Amino acid sequence: MLTVHTAGSLLPGGGSPAVPGGAVAVRGREIAAVGPYETVLAAHPDARVRRWPGTITPGLVHPYGVWLLEHAYHPDPREADALGSAPLTGAALTALGPDDARWGGSARRGAQRLLAHGVTVLAGTPVRPSVADAIARTGLTVLPTVAVPGGGAVPEPGAVPGYGAPEESYAAVLDDPRTAGTRAVGTRAVGVRADFAVFEAGECVATVLAGRLVHRRR
Repeated sequence: MLTVHTAGSLLPGGGSPAVPGGAVAVRGREIAAVGPYETVLAAHPDARVRRWPGTITPGLVHPYGVWLLEHAYHPDPREADALGSAPLTGAALTALGPDDARWGGSARRGAQRLLAHGVTVLAGTPVRPSVADAIARTGLTVLPTVAVPGGGAVPEPGAVPGYGAPEESYAAVLDDPRTAGTRAVGTRAVGVRADFAVFEAGECVATVLAGRLVHRRR
C-alpha cells in the first residue's frame, strides 16, 4: 500500500530548497514520489495519507549512537522498581554486570529512545554481538565513522571538550544538540530507501525507517 506523508513543509536534503506543504509518497521500503502535496496526491489518488505538523526532513545521524548503546544499560520497565528508569553507567553498570542477553534488550530500548529523537543513522562499530543484532533489527543504518566540521572523525565522547569521562557523559551526549542529530543525511529522491523524520518546534513528531513508522509522538 502506498502512503503519502505530508506536513507544513518538506526539506528534501542535498541542498534542495524547502517545499511548502510538501509530501513524500512511500511504497514499500522506498520513496515513490516527492513534491507539493497536491501534485503527489494527484499522481497517487488512492494513497493513504498521514498528515504531520511541522517539517519533514531527512533522518538525523547520531555520531555517538553506537557508543551510547554499548556503554549504558537501559532498564526494562519491569526492572524500574530495582533499577529505576534512567540509563545505568559507571559504578551502577559495573555492579549490575549485564550478560549478553540483557545487553541486547538494553540496546533495543536505547535504540527506541534514539528513534524518538529522529535519528535514523548511527556512527560507530558495534563490538557486542547482541548490540549489533539489536541495531540491525531496528533497521537503523550504521556508519563506521562520521566526518566532523574541520575534517577528521568523531572521537569517543570522553574526548569531547565539555564532557567528563565516558561513563559520566551519557545523558549529555544524547541530549546535547551539538552532537545529537548534528547532520541530516540522505535526499528525498525517488527510489531511495524511505528514511526520514518529522520535527515540530525542535521536537521529533515521527520517524520512518525503510517505509515503516517506527516512532510517533504521543
